[in-house]
Amino acid sequence: MTVFDDLSLLRAFVCIVESGNISVAARKLQVTQPTLSRYLQTLEDRCGAVLLFRDTHRMRLSSTGNQFLREAQSLLSAAEEAELRLQDDQATLRGHIRLFSTIDFGQSVVSRLAASFIQANPAVTINLAYSNRPMHMLEEGCEIGIIAGTVTDDTIIAHPLPAIKRYLVASPVLLKKHKSTVSKPIELQSWPWLALSGFQFGGEKEVIIYSAEQKKQRLEITPVLTSEGVTSQREAARMGLGIAVLPEWLIAEDIVSERLIRILPEWHAQDLPAHIVYPAQRRLPLRVSNFIDFATTYMTKLLKSGK
Repeated sequence: MTVFDDLSLLRAFVCIVESGNISVAARKLQVTQPTLSRYLQTLEDRCGAVLLFRDTHRMRLSSTGNQFLREAQSLLSAAEEAELRLQDDQATLRGHIRLFSTIDFGQSVVSRLAASFIQANPAVTINLAYSNRPMHMLEEGCEIGIIAGTVTDDTIIAHPLPAIKRYLVASPVLLKKHKSTVSKPIELQSWPWLALSGFQFGGEKEVIIYSAEQKKQRLEITPVLTSEGVTSQREAARMGLGIAVLPEWLIAEDIVSERLIRILPEWHAQDLPAHIVYPAQRRLPLRVSNFIDFATTYMTKLLKSGK
């Protein structure tokens, strides 16, 4: 007997990881905690390696456990899809999707996407997690992600979406304080700036902007505030703290209401890539492949409209 022969053991392991501890997983699976501990020990004995490091405070996956988790989830998904294909109602998508996104993108745009998909497919449930370190989420067992920023990991599939348009904006308060008309990008270099941390968003020390003719200008900045999220930057920009580079989807209403003003409107910041990402594997569950198609259509319409 191999380590992958017993789906109940695999299901127990995946439930333990996703629940965060054995006692919660035991309640979900309606088994006793000692029974679930034995299941885990059986798997580790068959693997000949520790899958989970655990103590009284926390547990974490070993490197073998990370690999085993992906394989177990893949086998369980394949088994679930096979069972669904045997059912009479083949038109209905069923099952659970483990989805993640970068923080601000997820809490606004992607949460609306997930809600729309569930409304169109009521038999599907979704768990949506947030992280600005997206590849970590795939290692933790998420099946698919929708992220803003560059992707450098060649072990995953990154399905491109339309790029996110970004603009230089500031509040009327800041513009009034400086009392000067900006005619050239270089004049902005000495102004206070807000920056987004993380290499996938372009870095914290410079801003690259382009004219309508695609002329490139690089500005070296020293930000007064650095954060991991564009929503916090928007709030700081509204207060007049500094210039921010913000995505069109986030600031469309602010521009209309003039809470924020585009600086040098003939220039725009470097577009930010967006992707649907998922682990490279031979076959995706039907619910996930359908979600990818749905998300591609939804996000393409949103990002091209900017709203």
